[in-house]
Amino acid sequence: MIMTKNNSQELRQTIYEKAMEFGADLVGIANVADLKMSPSHQISGKMPEYNGVGVKKEDGQSGVVNWPDGFKSAIVIAVAHPIDKPEMDWWVAGNTSGNHQLIHIASKLATWLEIETGIKCFKLPYHIERGGVYLKDAAVLAGLGCIGKNNMLITPQYGPRQRLRALLTDAELPSEGASEFDPCENCGMPCHTACPQNAFEKQIYFPAEYGQTRLPGRSGSYNRIDCNQEMLINEANFEEVQIENQEKVEKRVKYCRECELACPVGVA
Repeated sequence: MIMTKNNSQELRQTIYEKAMEFGADLVGIANVADLKMSPSHQISGKMPEYNGVGVKKEDGQSGVVNWPDGFKSAIVIAVAHPIDKPEMDWWVAGNTSGNHQLIHIASKLATWLEIETGIKCFKLPYHIERGGVYLKDAAVLAGLGCIGKNNMLITPQYGPRQRLRALLTDAELPSEGASEFDPCENCGMPCHTACPQNAFEKQIYFPAEYGQTRLPGRSGSYNRIDCNQEMLINEANFEEVQIENQEKVEKRVKYCRECELACPVGVA
């Protein structure tokens, strides 16, 4: 498809409508060139090696993105994660029901794009080490919200309570662009005091060391090693559950969401 200004705008509007039709609650677009220059993608290669919970170690350094060739824009989709549906984020057999929902939406959207428009898609895996991208940065560039002082994506609609996924396309589409939304500026930061491991207690990352002012936790006050300690505790306290139509018993892990749940943004 040859992109012009007019059909580019028409296409992105159709993508938004289709993503919502397929079950997304939020959707936006980030250009890959912009995404490569985003804070997490710039800082990842400079950070100490990390092998905590959630890392799927492959060849090379953990946290460094391997960009597939020929793909020029990222479609970012989000589904809301209401407070009264904690099960969306419970890990069973290596996945969550929320992520299954996102995979289904992304797959339907990719199929529609390839059949109806001829645009090629690359369905991104969740883990960076297996070909994923930094979803929070992508969501900010796609206009969905901002990075909060709890190091999470904060949106006007849901605060930090949504789950993300993305797919790449070979269509050259511009980024929606970061919004001016910033509820953290004058916030009392209940997310920091809610953390059972005091992961926000002191500054870990410094601008002079990493060459940029946009750091984890915004100010560099986020210790992912401390955060990981709580996740290890969560894993040790797993529950055994019977999977429907299977004889096998699986582990169910309920990871900590205290900083997320403490955030007042997006609470009706």
